[in-house]
Amino acid sequence: MEWLRRPCLVAVVVLLVAWRGVEGSPEEDLVVRLPGQPKVGFRQYAGHVDVDVKAGRSLFYYLAEADGDAHKKPLTLWLNGGPGCSSVGGGAFTELGPFYPRGDGRGLRINKMSWNKVSNLLFVESPAGVGWSYSNTTSDYNRDDESTANDMYIFLLRWYDKFPEFRSRDLFLTGESYAGHYIPQLANVLLNHNQHSVGFKFKIKGVAIGNPLLKLDRDIPATYEFFWSHGMISDEIGLTIINECDFEDYTFSSAHNVSKSCNDAILEANAVVGDYINSYDVILDVCYPSLVEQELRLRKYVTKLSVGVDVCMSYERRFYFNLPEVQHSLHANRTKLPYPWSMCSNVLNYSYTDGNINILPLLKRIVKHQIPVWVFSGDQDSVVPLLGSRTLVRELAHDLKFGITVPYSNWFYKGQVGGWVTEYGNLLTFATVRGASHMVPFAQPGRALRLFASFVHGQRLPNSTYPPID
Repeated sequence: MEWLRRPCLVAVVVLLVAWRGVEGSPEEDLVVRLPGQPKVGFRQYAGHVDVDVKAGRSLFYYLAEADGDAHKKPLTLWLNGGPGCSSVGGGAFTELGPFYPRGDGRGLRINKMSWNKVSNLLFVESPAGVGWSYSNTTSDYNRDDESTANDMYIFLLRWYDKFPEFRSRDLFLTGESYAGHYIPQLANVLLNHNQHSVGFKFKIKGVAIGNPLLKLDRDIPATYEFFWSHGMISDEIGLTIINECDFEDYTFSSAHNVSKSCNDAILEANAVVGDYINSYDVILDVCYPSLVEQELRLRKYVTKLSVGVDVCMSYERRFYFNLPEVQHSLHANRTKLPYPWSMCSNVLNYSYTDGNINILPLLKRIVKHQIPVWVFSGDQDSVVPLLGSRTLVRELAHDLKFGITVPYSNWFYKGQVGGWVTEYGNLLTFATVRGASHMVPFAQPGRALRLFASFVHGQRLPNSTYPPID
């Protein structure tokens, strides 16, 4: 009855609903507010997109619209790696999305350096079997790079049906780690679509991948070079690995065929580094999960800070995502999966041999389509260190016959060195992020946002202490 006494308000609501209907965003996927979420001025959407109705295969997504002028800003897809780890749990709620889990595991806090200040952000749990993405066909959990890219292609086409206003927007493809496989292979499929389509075409404006797996025979030895250069293993072990291990044409399947002296040195190196170092960020303290989980159950705040970073955030995130009220708010877990949400899948059977694929030819094709490619590296990561990525980008530039357009030099953020950067041929950029981990936006959110803003705006990273003009 209250509505009857407010005819003007009713008219406004009708107009708003009509406007949203024309714009096309699905109201059933609108996230009104997440439990324990601070108030924000942008919209969020989440839900499932069916990629194979017959098999019952569906991917879960989360969209955070841009914080201010969302209708004018591009769309950025972010994928985490693994393979088999959640982009919603990783990118969206631990790294570059608008929220972080609160220390008690029952609420959220604002990420002041969220990338949605620059772009609309789309996160997808891919492939099926990751997070809340699922299939009713058990064999669908046998996935590889090709099937993952094809499913993401179908997902994007059907997601655009839900959100037709984004079809004309610029699209940026981003991710980290094994997304060094996911993103270039997806871009390759989208370029094939564009070549053959007489109608809709994807407006790919850039590719950016952080600490990406690109080529095993360079990325694997880089780990041990990193250990040695950071004083984590002895000269004797480091020199043995360099002199005795032949990583040329290295593959996962041949990893056990190395010489005994090489294998012994690698095992010794791994033992010396030990379990009390976070390999993804060697300067970060470790979290003790048994203590964290006990405190979460007791409703205590467990946030432990190390250089300004919550080292227990991953446990707080898992606790939060498994709350029924959170899943309800996100329109997630619609089939009541027989297992809890986890950051990395326990049901996915991914083809480990696909890690052997050399991604450089795909990056070459992307660049030849005049699409800028940025490779960025947190310099405290020993898992996919900058030592390998930097060399591979240089080799790619040489293959493309690109000259150096920006010599290797500092870039700046807030008057301090943000990292080092070099550019080849105006289309290929390699940048480090100083003090950042394998998960760059998690460890250095301010510097990561500066890098992302430069990438999206088509700018070079600032080469002086003066702030850039956006």
